[in-house]
Amino acid sequence: MKTIKPETIAEALKREIPQLAYVVPADVRQGLKDAKERETNPYAAQALDLLLENACVAQTDQVPLCQDTGTTWVCLEVGPDVLVPGNVFSQVNEGVAEAYVNSKLRKSVVKDALFDRGNTGDNTPAFTDLHFVDEPGVCRLHIMLKGGGSDNASRVVMLAPGAGRAGIVSEVVKCVREKAANACPPLVVGVGVGGTFDKVAGLAKHALMRPFDVPACDEDHAAFEQELLDAINATGVGAAGFGGDTTALAVRVETAPCHIAAFPLAINLGCSAMRRCTVDLELTEMEA
Repeated sequence: MKTIKPETIAEALKREIPQLAYVVPADVRQGLKDAKERETNPYAAQALDLLLENACVAQTDQVPLCQDTGTTWVCLEVGPDVLVPGNVFSQVNEGVAEAYVNSKLRKSVVKDALFDRGNTGDNTPAFTDLHFVDEPGVCRLHIMLKGGGSDNASRVVMLAPGAGRAGIVSEVVKCVREKAANACPPLVVGVGVGGTFDKVAGLAKHALMRPFDVPACDEDHAAFEQELLDAINATGVGAAGFGGDTTALAVRVETAPCHIAAFPLAINLGCSAMRRCTVDLELTEMEA
């Protein structure tokens, strides 16, 4: 039996967070380039040029892509044969704080949403999640830096069960029309369907982690993702809200079982930088 040490997670966060702040993921950067090549709106094309230039400058100079360096979302994904100690997340905040302070990234977390809006000063606490998968030997760490603009543009809706695919498309398009310009498009759109009120948002956020070159789990999911992408791009919101052909670079959908009387839907908009990565963590043998 193997286990994961808390310090392994903390070290990964210290290493990866600065790079997430400075470097657009390769698949997203290629998506921006492809969007620029096919863009017919001159204003949107210029916006895409500026996004690509910004990405180049940020990576070269090792400075943040955006002044909003986000909150830190951390999801540990483990297989059935991996022992997860109760203190597995005990050093997460230490790793996040060191990364933000040492790299001089903006700190954006307040102590309490309602009663104390004072800044914590080190961008902690991080927001953690533990996800079990049926893959032996797996121990993956998903990390996302999520800015306020894109998260504020997201939503959870409890649809009527009869709403079906058309209801989801309608609600997603409505969200994009109303909020996309505030979320720094072109977007990556995560859609969660099913579960319960508290779980569906997690599905949508986790959906954003799937890279552009990783296909959907089956043909039905793939076809629905394309249907949503086409509907979103037909809105004409465009890059930076200037209009044009590409409002979203990709749509990712995750579904789950739910109550017969329920049809939960979550829409989590990701900005044009989509600062996320997945790291395979080293496991250690349990001590006898």
